[in-house]
Amino acid sequence: MREGRKADSTLVDVQKIHPGILVDLKYATADNFTRKKIYHFHRCFLQNKVAVALGKVQTKLESMNLGLKVWDGFRPPSAQRKLWEACPNERFVAHPSKGSCHSRGASVDVTLVTKDKKELLMPSAFDDFSEKACLHYKDAPEIALKHRDLLHRVMHEEGFLSYEWEWWHFNFQGWEQFPPITTFEFNIIR
Repeated sequence: MREGRKADSTLVDVQKIHPGILVDLKYATADNFTRKKIYHFHRCFLQNKVAVALGKVQTKLESMNLGLKVWDGFRPPSAQRKLWEACPNERFVAHPSKGSCHSRGASVDVTLVTKDKKELLMPSAFDDFSEKACLHYKDAPEIALKHRDLLHRVMHEEGFLSYEWEWWHFNFQGWEQFPPITTFEFNIIR
């Protein structure tokens, strides 16, 4: 990422806000539903207000010997187009012409990890576009449902809103206040 002269927005690296947050951007690798590398960066960027709230979630989880793993944060418009081409279904991928909360730096895809950075069991894998990913899916191991419920409780307490079709996806309350970031150049607080 580079600093642009004419910035659309200011984003921060979530690990600068809270270094304990584990980042594993799935779209920076081929380990995603497209089986292709979509991003050329490996850091998670979010609006400052969103990143600070995520840091508070991490602090809460650390008191339970848990933590967060981030799979996605800010998503450039070019990446949104590639994801739409791979999955043109607005239930799972926002149409590029509308932009997404990810394209505003106001949305994050996360899961829970242990103190040793091992993912906790959830009802589905990341980017599982089946009913298993839905918030109201109940036919999963009880422990997976408890983990999902814990994740949603701690995220809601810090202002994040759930998305019905993906247990891992959270939009920050008031996401509308952040304009879509339409260029790949933006200011980054270091």
